[in-house]
Amino acid sequence: MIVVDSSIWIDFFNGQYTPGTARLSQLLGHDPILVGELILCEVLQGARSARHADELELAMRQCEFIEMCDVELAKAAATNHRELRAKGITVRKTIDMLIGTYCIVHRHTLLHSDRNYEPMERYLGLKVVPTHYMVNEPRVAYG
Repeated sequence: MIVVDSSIWIDFFNGQYTPGTARLSQLLGHDPILVGELILCEVLQGARSARHADELELAMRQCEFIEMCDVELAKAAATNHRELRAKGITVRKTIDMLIGTYCIVHRHTLLHSDRNYEPMERYLGLKVVPTHYMVNEPRVAYG
């Protein structure tokens, strides 16, 4: 299963073409996508109005909504945070630590564009959806 982080959803709803939004466009309607309540909250916080929030939620309803956090997951996320901190790495957003830990514990793959997840991938075994091949970026010559 694939969990799509709010970093991708926000760019997607803002009409930004990125490797992550291109991948999300490919996945929608073809692959099962999970949306956690933590991710939904982050996306809806950016809505311009209650009506806009309803529209965003309706658009995300084509995916499966799940509850990500409980006491056991909170404890696991705290353990992961301490493990990274012992390596000199601090993940500053608790919500990202919870989302990443959820994916690790449940063996789901995460689609994201947030650097907070990189140490979780490197040191904790977080699986991520590759996006580096999705967009051909123009090369700029500096001279």
